[in-house]
Amino acid sequence: MKISDLSRATGVDVDTIRYYEKAGLLPAPAREGNGYRSYGDGHLERLAFVRHCRALDIPLADVKRLLDFVGGARDESGDIDALIASQLLRVRARLKSLRALERQLVGLRDSCDADHARHECGILQELVAAAHGEACACHPTAGAR
Repeated sequence: MKISDLSRATGVDVDTIRYYEKAGLLPAPAREGNGYRSYGDGHLERLAFVRHCRALDIPLADVKRLLDFVGGARDESGDIDALIASQLLRVRARLKSLRALERQLVGLRDSCDADHARHECGILQELVAAAHGEACACHPTAGAR
């Protein structure tokens, strides 16, 4: 199949497929007489695996390592579990950061009166204050920069 067919079958952009080839995540495809790349079922399966790993936000270096295990490398020291445990730690850290961001945005939203015809926008006032290094609803301590 051509790269466009592989792209449609997996939902992975053509440029991303080419990037994965250069990064060594996909083996180089055979070339047809006209020079077009010719992908097979193995490429489709491997790309679907990579796509699933990326949907879990697993870094490419870790995806590459997981592909080694899919290819037959032995996991004698628990590397697979360690990779997933590490990813879980990254996700938990991101969740913590997102919760803090949510609290900041809620504080900012709560500063809005919504009656902009009679009052200046509280959100804009808070954002301008923060830009001047002052305390604001989303960063209650001065020097928010």
